[in-house]
Amino acid sequence: MNLSVLISELTSGMLVSVAIFTLTLLFSLPLGLLVAFGRMSKNWLIRWFFKIYISILRGTPLILQLMVVYFGPYFIFGIQMPRNYRFIAVIIGFVLNYAAYFAEIYRSGIESMPIGQYEAAKVLGYSKSQTFFKIILPQVIKRILPPVTNEAITLIKDTSLAFVISVQEMFTIARAFASAQASMIPFVVAGVFYYVFNFVVAYTMEWIEKKLNYYR
Repeated sequence: MNLSVLISELTSGMLVSVAIFTLTLLFSLPLGLLVAFGRMSKNWLIRWFFKIYISILRGTPLILQLMVVYFGPYFIFGIQMPRNYRFIAVIIGFVLNYAAYFAEIYRSGIESMPIGQYEAAKVLGYSKSQTFFKIILPQVIKRILPPVTNEAITLIKDTSLAFVISVQEMFTIARAFASAQASMIPFVVAGVFYYVFNFVVAYTMEWIEKKLNYYR
């Protein structure tokens, strides 16, 4: 087995995994906040809509959701999607799934804030939006960083599920090499790549958490 070729191919697959990870966080974090707002809405119809959304997305396997997003347009609506839709489907599936998890994390953080902070902000003349974005949200971010870090680490490993619709991320490439060479070495090398990726993300999140220590 040519180790340099293996590392080169896994590196290209790693870049796809990093792209999936980055785009998922980029879109699912703000979407999760919007879903959390919907989940806490005083309008029962909106509240139950997002409650059902969260229940379905958290209660069914991500791998199944990816298949529905990819095959759904054709089998349900008869729409033939372009060739590059595979990667787009992966991002859509991951974003919708992780937004549901982040929504509950946001909700727990927001609801844990003392009511006195809202009352004090009102006395000081802050509007509701100013109170939330200037006073509440920064503290919520500090509180929810540990569970968000856990989800981010899980997301790194979940990128391997993109193989189900034949997206050539790192695990898919490692599996192909292992099958062709009848060797475990590709999986071992891929494991090292995943570990380094996880280490970098965990270290970065820990650094951010320390930077927010002034909210204690």
